[in-house]
Amino acid sequence: MPPADPTPAPGALTGLRVVDCSTVLAGPYATMLLADLGADVIKVEPPDGDATRGWGPPWVGEEADGSRTAAYYLAVNRNKRSIRLDLRQEAGRAILRRLIARSDVLVENFRAGAMPRLGLGDDDLQRLNPALIHLAITGYGKDSPDPSRPGYDFVIQAESGLMSITGPADGEPGAGPHKVGVAISDVVTGLNGAVAVLAAVVARGRPTAATAPANGQRIDVSLLGATLAALVNQAQNAFVGGEAPRRLGNAHPNIVPYQTFDTADGTIAVAVGSERQWPRFCRALGLPALADESRFATNGDRVRNRADLIPTLTDRLAERSSAEWLAALDAAEVPAGPINDVAAAFESPWAGGATVALEHPQAGIVRQVAPAVVLSATPATVRTAPPGLGEHSAEILADLGETQESIADFRAAGVI
Repeated sequence: MPPADPTPAPGALTGLRVVDCSTVLAGPYATMLLADLGADVIKVEPPDGDATRGWGPPWVGEEADGSRTAAYYLAVNRNKRSIRLDLRQEAGRAILRRLIARSDVLVENFRAGAMPRLGLGDDDLQRLNPALIHLAITGYGKDSPDPSRPGYDFVIQAESGLMSITGPADGEPGAGPHKVGVAISDVVTGLNGAVAVLAAVVARGRPTAATAPANGQRIDVSLLGATLAALVNQAQNAFVGGEAPRRLGNAHPNIVPYQTFDTADGTIAVAVGSERQWPRFCRALGLPALADESRFATNGDRVRNRADLIPTLTDRLAERSSAEWLAALDAAEVPAGPINDVAAAFESPWAGGATVALEHPQAGIVRQVAPAVVLSATPATVRTAPPGLGEHSAEILADLGETQESIADFRAAGVI
């Protein structure tokens, strides 16, 4: 587990400033991705802070000294600077406007109508900073029947159809719709938001003395829209097949065999993803004749005759241990793997470099998931710990030209 690098090579987004007014997961995840790539992300927090600071246990820090922070918050807020701003006060709103005027990107997930009430409607932002890229994250989209309806990952998973295709099949133990084990609607929304910001940065270009001023744009992404888009093949199956996909547990709707199987001492995942792998799989199981049966000759045949094939495979795989089958399938070049828990997944030799050791001011060394992308010349890096509430307020205000005296006045008035 390598340590964080406080003085890394410049990232691809070095020099890009992002004002992050978002809270919880989707927006902060998007801005953390930008921060990992080198952007200067200023996290603007309400007086009580981002709600996820209190979403524990587990915690780091101590409640007695006010440093207690939930692991949830730590997960998506590294490489950022925090300013605490009371936007109910005009002085707080004025500071936010000054930050936006000097920034490249604004990210927010306020409910519909909140931005105009802050004096930051679309026209206001255009006048304030014509080059601004404004990412607005909502639950259901600005053109939905009720743009102000709040979006929550769990509800979005239900309404998007995702839960209807997740979980054991009807008739199996525990059958019924299930949520995904991570807040996947928030995650895919954050990913889509970050990609859209990068596209807008490219589209905007960099203004020079010989060119017209750069143009920004508004980006809208909703939790529902991002989750519907993530249905990919299942959505297309519904469109083409004319009926809603059904739950198949750990099986695949379009590929067979592509699911989990119980062994003599555990469970493994098997993914026969090509016609070339099918006969190799049959030979590895000691069932070579299966490969010659017309019922199972092609993947389409195996999908149609799933109910005939799977019991045979299930009985055979139950005869030997997971380790024995994984070794045999590896030798046959058939994709397969163990069912790891989260802790085991990060200890796997295949996950080398997937974590980084970060020095946290209250908790000491904290392990974090490393950036998933590896750029050879402009690396994504982990440089600083998730900030304390308002940790950088004075520093950020000094960047705006405020004096120590004026900063003290803001603090005394509860603005910061």
